[in-house]
Amino acid sequence: MQRSLKWLAVATTIGMVLVLIGGALVTKTGSGMGCGRSWPLCNGKFLPLEITPELIIELAHRLVSGIVGILVLLLSIWSWKAIGHIRETKFLSFLSFFFLLLQGLIGAAAVKWGQSGFVLALHFGISLISFSAVLLLTLLIFEIDKKFEAEKLYIDKRMGFHIIGVSIYSYLVIYTGALVRHMKASLVCRDWPLCLNDAPSLPTNMYEWVQMGHRAAAGIIFIWIAYILVLAIRHYKDQKVLYWGWIISFILVSLQVIAGALIIFSKLNLYIALLHAFFITCLFGVLSYFLLLYSRSRRNHH
Repeated sequence: MQRSLKWLAVATTIGMVLVLIGGALVTKTGSGMGCGRSWPLCNGKFLPLEITPELIIELAHRLVSGIVGILVLLLSIWSWKAIGHIRETKFLSFLSFFFLLLQGLIGAAAVKWGQSGFVLALHFGISLISFSAVLLLTLLIFEIDKKFEAEKLYIDKRMGFHIIGVSIYSYLVIYTGALVRHMKASLVCRDWPLCLNDAPSLPTNMYEWVQMGHRAAAGIIFIWIAYILVLAIRHYKDQKVLYWGWIISFILVSLQVIAGALIIFSKLNLYIALLHAFFITCLFGVLSYFLLLYSRSRRNHH
């Protein structure tokens, strides 16, 4: 029973990563209209005759999302029954399915009626909440807390402030990154880290503002996580989950920044762009786990 549930949890978590990467692939290859304005069918047909690369990418993304949607629903119900006694289970079960459904509806609405870049940029962030809920459910099912002795963990107010602050702020960074993609502003600046390294100036149009705004936001989160890592090394060496968690977070945010720079230098190489989406997905997952630990720590020490 427990073993089958673990398999389902792992499969669903991997599936959610594929949904997120698939969504990024649809945006980056401009395949959003690969099936025309019809949904859930493709160009009004179950199996369209004229096959294009855009159609394959869009259709594959819809198929994967549909299958993963069923897995998430199964995982939600099964977790509720099997580990419903753990405080966070029911909330995470609801969250995972609700946000996956929401992102599916936004995707369908975008195909049917079209939407502005500002609304479409929410799509990735909404999927990310669903992914994090599935990841946390998986960690609960694997009883990862017991391996880290997380129930003995005490997180003080200062570290708690940083955990909540950087998690909320990371969402803003993710939104601005998605906005860069949806506004097609990825290559509006030819240099890095400035828009034009030989002529520093304020952005001159909306596309430059979106691109440079994202870079500034990403720079701040990099510095912030580096600062929290210093705190963790100084004060939390004996609390393995925080100590190693922040080391992993710093590695992920560093890889994220490097991938962001390489996107510019490689003139939007697709694989690098997808890695960029993958690193932020992992980072958000780690930050979500910190939030869970902090909420527990507060409960245990009240």
